[in-house]
Amino acid sequence: MAVVGRGKSCMTAKVFLDANILVYAQDIASPDKQKRSRELIARLSGSGSGVISTQVMQEFFVVATRKLGVPPLAAKAVLKTFSVFETVVVGPALIREAIDCSILNGISFWDSLIVAAAASAGCNVLYTEDLNASQIIMGVKVQNPMA
Repeated sequence: MAVVGRGKSCMTAKVFLDANILVYAQDIASPDKQKRSRELIARLSGSGSGVISTQVMQEFFVVATRKLGVPPLAAKAVLKTFSVFETVVVGPALIREAIDCSILNGISFWDSLIVAAAASAGCNVLYTEDLNASQIIMGVKVQNPMA
């Protein structure tokens, strides 16, 4: 696993952000979720405890441009702001971990890849809407901050 980004204090609990949380920050059609996601992103970027993956970056770009109509260069500029987060680079070993996670937990490969990335970075929490809140997978607690 390759991880790039800011150094972390041992005292800071790390939180993984799924793409849907980042997308809501751009979604003017959902003002409540937009506000909550922007507050969450600001808090995690300020504390240095936020983590994303290359998969999250890719999903953000596709959803922002295709579903929300964000111009590609604007979406690229937003992606650049995510450099404040530690970034897990998805590689072959992480993909194998995700396959095992998918088989063992009965969840999609793509959701498993998010969980495996969060676990590999030592995150305690995964913020997402795509999994059942409060379940613990690979030692990572799933939470839905939009609920």
